[in-house]
Amino acid sequence: MDPEIAALASSAGTALVGALATDAWHGVRDRVLALWQRTRPERAPGIAGDLDDTREELLAAPEGPGRDAVAADSGTEWQSRLRRLLTAHPELAGELRALVADLTPPEAPAPAVTQHATASGNARVYQAGRDMRIGGADA
Repeated sequence: MDPEIAALASSAGTALVGALATDAWHGVRDRVLALWQRTRPERAPGIAGDLDDTREELLAAPEGPGRDAVAADSGTEWQSRLRRLLTAHPELAGELRALVADLTPPEAPAPAVTQHATASGNARVYQAGRDMRIGGADA
């Protein structure tokens, strides 16, 4: 199995299930369904029904661990389906990457850190933004 395809299918399956209960669901459903309609049109109606069933199952699950378990199982199922589709049709990888990018929230930028210190006389100032090692005979 191609590790790149496996990784893409994994992130796509997770992103798909994450979008199930959002307002973006219908657009996501249409984009995923379009992959099958172009490559395996005879399977598209079944995939459409399975997408809808997955969403209904997730929304019917109780909040908390119950819903988390359904989401994990559904994610694994869709990862497998997408992996098989990509293995047979690697030309879909770019489109699936774009879908994952659209569904993945951007990372928040790291907060800016500003440090100020004043030393006088024989005082020492040690500042670090992360780990610090101080050594020496008179430290």
